[in-house]
Amino acid sequence: MLITGATGGLGSALAENYAAAGRTLILHGRDAARLAALSQTCEAHGARVIQLTFDLRDADAVVRELRLVSQREPIDLAIVNAGVTRMIGAGEEAESWEVGREILAVNLDGALATVAGVLPDMRRRGCGQIALMSSLAGVYGLPQTPTYSASKAALKAYGEALRLWLAPQGVAVNVVLPGFVVTPMTASLKGPKPALLSSERAALLIRGGLARNQACIAFPRSLAWGLRWLSVMPAPLTERIMRALGFSE
Repeated sequence: MLITGATGGLGSALAENYAAAGRTLILHGRDAARLAALSQTCEAHGARVIQLTFDLRDADAVVRELRLVSQREPIDLAIVNAGVTRMIGAGEEAESWEVGREILAVNLDGALATVAGVLPDMRRRGCGQIALMSSLAGVYGLPQTPTYSASKAALKAYGEALRLWLAPQGVAVNVVLPGFVVTPMTASLKGPKPALLSSERAALLIRGGLARNQACIAFPRSLAWGLRWLSVMPAPLTERIMRALGFSE
């Protein structure tokens, strides 16, 4: 199985959760030292580990590398997990174009390139599973992270479409919509973080949903339902609720 962004908080938790004797983990991460340490931990659990450090912003390299890997190591499950974010800084009139482009290059372009890399072999074999790591911020955008929210909303729609297209071909696609999870990325965000979950708990929920081939794995349930209601409420009411919760700026 493949996990991109494995050196992040949630990616590491997923890698350690899946690590077991007889399992091959293909772990991707930007930080070579952290990736090596994570690989050692997973190997201690009996897993065989292959490390990848390609830059997700280089889409052509991502596709090329993953197609080569897929030829040598058939990937039964690809968890497309890598992602970055940044809050709008105090005093900024708008989100920086350069920062926004960087977020989209990793969260959206990198994710699509990852799918393009692993999908041909899955379709050829008539089996496989792809999990796309969206976010509850893709259900209702957060004002502090507009481009991040947009990237996750796009990934949600992309995964929903892929699921319908690929199911008859034997390839399952699942969209994962986590809320706030204890990770370095979440720690960098200011403001309220309702229903905060540990990365270990989040990994368990994701693994269980993938095992059931759940179309949409959204958690925590209370926050997921609340944001879905917000997405269909009249805008003036939604905005008042968001301000009351502390998400106004």
